[in-house]
Amino acid sequence: MPTKTESTVRFSSGVDLSDDVKSKLIDLLNARLADTIDVKTQVKHAHWNVKGPQFHQLHLLFDDVAGHVDSAADLIAERAVQLGGVAHGTARIAAKTSSIPEYDLDAVDGPDHVKALVARLGKLANASREAIDEADKLDDKATSDIFTEIVRATDKDLWFLEAHLQA
Repeated sequence: MPTKTESTVRFSSGVDLSDDVKSKLIDLLNARLADTIDVKTQVKHAHWNVKGPQFHQLHLLFDDVAGHVDSAADLIAERAVQLGGVAHGTARIAAKTSSIPEYDLDAVDGPDHVKALVARLGKLANASREAIDEADKLDDKATSDIFTEIVRATDKDLWFLEAHLQA
């Protein structure tokens, strides 16, 4: 049977961590979930709206990146639930709590979109790097590993995007 707390429903979990540690981890996971959902929607915005000579290549690249970020959101959300929490994954919650800046809605051509996405993915990767350390301090290697996986994938996507700006 779930128990109601101030802002969320908590369920029992066989994960051998204290309730206090689980609560801190769930808060950390939900903070990064909001960022991840926000970045995914911004990448899709770029995917739909990019113009210019590299349209096709960037359109496909942005869709790949959106898929990777969506996979990261799924990993994060599922870990929050595994710990007995509730994944706060609605668009409204993400918009309200994300630490990612709003997308440049004036971006039109490929380089403008690439620059905007590099900034946002970089912020997501760096926040996930910090989450690795936070999860380690809370002695949860599984959550730390999830964020390590996200950083690896995000850093690779950053490399693909940044290569377009380095020519």
